[in-house]
Parts: sequence; structure tokens; C-alpha cells
Amino acid sequence: MFKRLAAWCAVLAVPVFLLLAMPARAAETVDVELVLAVDISGSIDSYEFDLQRKGYSKAFLDPRVMDAIRANQLQRIAVTMVEWSGNENQEQIVPWMLVKDAASAMAFAEAVLKPGRGPGRRTSISGGIDFSMRLFENSPYAGQRRVIDVSGDGANNSGRPAEAARDDAVKAGVTINGLAILNDRPNPGGFGGFGYGAEWTGPLDEYYADKVIGGVGSFMISVNDFEAFERAVVQKLVREIAGIIVTPANGPAGLAAP
Repeated sequence: MFKRLAAWCAVLAVPVFLLLAMPARAAETVDVELVLAVDISGSIDSYEFDLQRKGYSKAFLDPRVMDAIRANQLQRIAVTMVEWSGNENQEQIVPWMLVKDAASAMAFAEAVLKPGRGPGRRTSISGGIDFSMRLFENSPYAGQRRVIDVSGDGANNSGRPAEAARDDAVKAGVTINGLAILNDRPNPGGFGGFGYGAEWTGPLDEYYADKVIGGVGSFMISVNDFEAFERAVVQKLVREIAGIIVTPANGPAGLAAP
């Protein structure tokens, strides 16, 4: 009986040994690993939240975005989406997905629209950046460039300073771009980015340029309202996917969406 048991143990041990001996699967190389980090704090009402989701979804169906992907060496990117609010509220609502053709772009666009809205009232850009950085560590892809795309309508009022998170990300070789939404739409029930404890009370586009964006080729786009959001997202995606670097005469690159 002991001989039979030993024989069965030997049989079972072989697959385990083979699995341990197998090399780890290499990460697939892509032109860009892109984290879309989107503000859903209390200043974003349900109407604006819907415009944000649809804006990102429609942007990935825009032929200009696909042209930007095809302009790269490998012609493929990896994208994930994060929604953030306060320092304790971040959620990866779309996992890492490969986008390389119309079908995969459609799959990502559809995935963006599916999850419900998460909780949160305050605004922690730093928390969103720190959470996004951890996603790179667990990504099944290896990007030749790594980019965090931060969009929001207010300044940091929760967690550590935004520029501290930005500086740590830049030291790790990550570029952070910004989309500042200069939102003056009334939201009586909101707890916006310029609420209690905000680390900046001046123009939001200046704040993003000074405290949020950073790294090689970083830039910032500002829009005056959420209705212009989709156009700005397309413009921003094309530029960061294609790796277009614009060097201004002074300071970081920033422009207003048309």
C-alpha cells in the first residue's frame, strides 16, 4: 500500500515540478501603457459624470486615435481606466486592455460605459496618481512609455500634496499629462476641488501646469466646460499616444482645446 501511495505522489509531483521550472511569461511590449485617471469627486454631478464616461468611450472610436496608435512602432497600446475622488477612493473600473485595431478599440469603448459610479466627495489628485502608479507594477504589459492621464475640475484637497505624488511618478520614469476642466456649472450638493482644504484657489489650468503634470513631453489641456470634454479627450489621446512633444518658449506645454 505504501509503495502504491508513493507512486501516486510521484505522479502528482511531476506537474508541480514542471510548473515551477517553467519561466514566467514575458510581458507583452506595447508602445504606451496609459492610465486614464478620471475625477469623480462631489463637484462632478451625474450629468457631468455621464459626459465624462461617454467622452472617453467615443474618443476611442475616433479614427484620429487609431491613426495615432498606428503611427507608433509596435502599433499597439495598453490602456486602463481609474476613477478617483478622495484619498481613500480609487477604483480601476476597466482592467488593462490591449488596443491595436478597430475591434479592440470598440471593446475598450464599451467597457468604459459598463461600471456604476463609485463613492467619494473630496478631491485627491495625489491619491489618484499613487493608485495609478501601483497599476503599472501589476500590468501584464511592458510599455516603451508609461503615461498617466489625469482629468479633473478641482485642486487637491485630500491626501498628500499633488506635486509630491507627481514628483515620485516622474522619478520613476512616468509622464503625467493633465486635462483641466474649468467648470463653473452650479452643483449645490457637490464638494468640489476648491472646497475646504484645497491647496490652490487660483486658476485651475495654472494649478495643473504647476502642480500636476510632469515628465518627458508632459502637457496640459484646458476646457471651459464638460460639453467640450470629448473634443479635448481626442486631442489629448492623439498627442500622448503618438508621443508628440511640443517645447514651449517658457514653462510646461499647455493649451486650450478648440
